[in-house]
Parts: sequence; structure tokens; C-alpha cells
Amino acid sequence: MTTVNRRLLLAALSASLLPRRALAAIENPNTPGIRLGPARPFSFETLAATARKAATQPFEAPRQHATQIIKSIDFDAAQKIAFRADHALWRGTGAPDPVSFFHLSRYSGDPVVLHAVDKGQAREILYGPDYFDYGTSGLDPKALGGLGFAGFRVMDGQDKPTDWLAFQGASYLRSSGQEAQYGASARGIAINTAAATAEEFPRFCEFWLDTNGAVVSVYALLDGPSITGAYKFDAVKNENGSVVMNVHCQLFFRAGISRLGIAPLTSMYWYGENERRKADDWRPEIHDNDGLAIWTGKGERIWRPLVNPPQVQTNSFADDSPRGFGLMQRDRDFADYQDDGAWYEKRPGIWVEPKGSWGAGSVQLVEIPTDNETNDNIVAYWRPDGDIKAGDTRSFDYRLYWQDSEPAYPKSIARVVATRLGRGGIPGQSPWPRDRKKFVVDFTGGPLADLKQRFDITPVVSTSRGKIDNAYVIKVVGTDRWRALFDLQAEGNAPVDLRLFLKLGSKTLSETWIYQYFA
Repeated sequence: MTTVNRRLLLAALSASLLPRRALAAIENPNTPGIRLGPARPFSFETLAATARKAATQPFEAPRQHATQIIKSIDFDAAQKIAFRADHALWRGTGAPDPVSFFHLSRYSGDPVVLHAVDKGQAREILYGPDYFDYGTSGLDPKALGGLGFAGFRVMDGQDKPTDWLAFQGASYLRSSGQEAQYGASARGIAINTAAATAEEFPRFCEFWLDTNGAVVSVYALLDGPSITGAYKFDAVKNENGSVVMNVHCQLFFRAGISRLGIAPLTSMYWYGENERRKADDWRPEIHDNDGLAIWTGKGERIWRPLVNPPQVQTNSFADDSPRGFGLMQRDRDFADYQDDGAWYEKRPGIWVEPKGSWGAGSVQLVEIPTDNETNDNIVAYWRPDGDIKAGDTRSFDYRLYWQDSEPAYPKSIARVVATRLGRGGIPGQSPWPRDRKKFVVDFTGGPLADLKQRFDITPVVSTSRGKIDNAYVIKVVGTDRWRALFDLQAEGNAPVDLRLFLKLGSKTLSETWIYQYFA
């Protein structure tokens, strides 16, 4: 199973070029530099009909074009290619945020067809090398006339060089969130991730862009060997920088699928405070997100710290009609990372809020071993129960939140803020018990916020194997944190699944901490 290289843009996971349409160029008087094809009626219903019809036909990979030129555009060359701002969609109009386009490269080599939509009429944005300034890249624009765009990004205002939303490569999309720092990505769909068969990466091959000023609407056609789909993304950038995106998709299946992932999220985790033994680096932690958060259909809040496992691991959290799940970044101080280039403390979490009932299934978490920070090695998604067969259709609605924490987290429940591991037994006691591992989990907020030091809070701890010993809870002096500690004694190298939450009498005080430990 391959991982996605983060330093070299979002990977394009198949090499192809869609046939270009022979359309006469029409100048758009409201957008200097943009060349548009003739107007054609467009709606989500027509997009869904196109996807439905395509699913009844065999998948055909489009013809490859200019393969050698695309492969020659390495990372250094791509960095020297600049989009010309006066060619941006909605530049100089009443729209607050214009749209710029990505150039093809060896790391994002699949062209997409882009359309501008206005009042139910769509016009193709006709590609030309004059959209870009090639600077010192060494590329000859005369040889690049038929390449096409790699994707697009929505800029953060008419005259700013930064963006807040981007679609590029396969079905990947991303937003910079409240701190204007990109991190984890979302995907349109996941197929056979970490399954026995090879993973399939359907791609958004065609986009339609519309806006009413406050909302940027992105329509997308998904196509792949086993699936087609019609998507609509309505994205809003809030005043605090967070981004909320309503997603509607209709899926049509060409073939049966053994493992379907809805609302998949992709991230990077190398090591955290819980895995210092893997810290072959001077920085305290390196990750885009440090945990999977789940809000179950029955209302339980779960926090599962991420780990860097010895081999690919897939964990399933069975549920019925989940209320939400997401990959979050809870360590948000510079001191946690000490990295003034990557700014990991600023990277947004991504929260998925299902709309309507998604029925029975499971949130699945895939963790892939890594020894550096350049690879996306974490995937989380919803896997619905039931077989997916050729000819089936599915429809899903959900909302994506790109922000620092889970939306509307209840004040009645304390949250996990740190997980640490070390020697078992009593610190300073010699000899220390070599067959035990100590777990230290810090909680804060909720009903713990106003409590003074007391010793009747109970840590409810369970393990899939082995023995739990010496479990207790204290308040950390001089802080608002409450600390649960316990020792685990377990033989062998098989993973151990642990579960912990705090109680005071019959009252639950905290979310449930779940952990997978590898000796």
C-alpha cells in the first residue's frame, strides 16, 4: 500500500488526459484573461444523470497526452511556474474570492475540465499556457498548448496570494482552516483502502464552479473503474477563518466493492507525546492530527490517539447512525512541536457531521507505518454495512468542518488532552518492574473544570488482554488538568486494546479514551 507524498503536492494517482472539446473561445467581459466556451444549461440533476449513464458503460482510461513534458515538471520546476492573477475566475467581479488554477506536473499529472457557472448556464474554461508565467522553469509555453489544468484553488480575497480551498489530484480536497495552514485532506471517496485487493483511486475529472458571494459551490463528476458519482460542495469561510462545507453525493457502481469509505479523511502522523521512542528527531512531536474523535449514535464521545504501528493496522468502531467523527489536532501550542516552518500547532482538524441517518456501519481508522513526515499515512472514513454490487446506487449528505476543534463539543464532558507512556511501577523505585508499562492520560474541561483536588474520582479501565494495576486519578498541581494513571502487565507482542473514562459516583465525567498499544 502506497502513501501520499505531502512535500511534492497532492499526488495524482493515475496518468490520463480527458479529450478536449473543440469550443470557440468567448471572452468574458467581466473577467479579464478568462476564455470561456459557449453556454450550456447546467444543474446538479444533469450532472447526476451524466454520472448514472457513465456507470452503465465500461470504464475507459482517457488517452495520455504530453506524458514526457508532464514528467519533466519536477518539484523545482513546478515551484517556478506562477499563475497569472489577472486570468483568475471571478477576478474583478463582485465575488469576494477569485479562483486560480494549478499547472500540471509529474506529481499532479491528470488534467481536469473546469467550467464557470452563472444563472444555470455553464461555460468551459478554455486552457492556454498564457494562464501561467513560466519564469526560469525552462519550459517552452509553445509546447504546452494542450496540457489542461491540474485543479484549482479559491483565493483568500481579490489581492492576496494565499488560498483557503483547493481541489487537486484524484478526489482530494483541502482547506486551510482557522490558522490559514494546510494539513489534512478530505477525499470524495475511498475504495478498498488497506484491503486485500489493490486500492482504487477514482478521480474528480470535471468541475463546475459557481458562487453567490458568501458561498462557493463546487460541482464535481467522479469517475473510476468501479464507480461514478455526482458531487456538490457548498463551502463557506466564516469570519473566524473556519470553513464549513455541505456535501451531497450520488454514487453509481460499475462493480462490486469490498470496502467502501464515505467521507474519507487523509492525514500524517509520525509520532506524538505517546510515542517518544519513535522520535528519531529533535522536535517533540510531528503530526497533522493526533487523534480520531467519534460521537456515536448513542451519544458516547470517544477519543482514540493515533499511533505509528509496526505494520498496517485497520481498526473498526461499529456504530449505527453516527453523529460525527473526525481527525483532530488537540496539541495547539508551539512548544508541543518547536517547528517554526511547518507550524503543526496551526493545522486544522476535519470533522464529519452526517446529515440524516447513515444506518449501520463502522468508522474505520487505517494507520500505516512511517519513518518520516512526508507521507500521508492515516485514513479515516465511514464504512456502511451491506454489500456493494454492480448496478447499486447510494446517496449521502454530510457536513465538513475545517477548524481547531470539534463543533459544539458539550460542556458536560471532559476531554483528553495528553497521552503518555513510560516505565511501570513507582517513579524512582528500584528495581522497576520490567514487565509493566505505565499509561498517563490527562483530562480537562467539562465537570472537572471547577473541581478542587479530591481522591474519589474513579478511572474505569479495561483491557483486551493482560492485567490492569495501580489505577488512580489526581489533579495536577497548578493546572486545570486531571490525570489518570495505571499500569498494564501483558505478555507477548500482540496489540493490546485499552479503554478508559472517569466517573464520580454514578456520573460519567469524561469522554472515553481508547488506545491500541504495541509492546
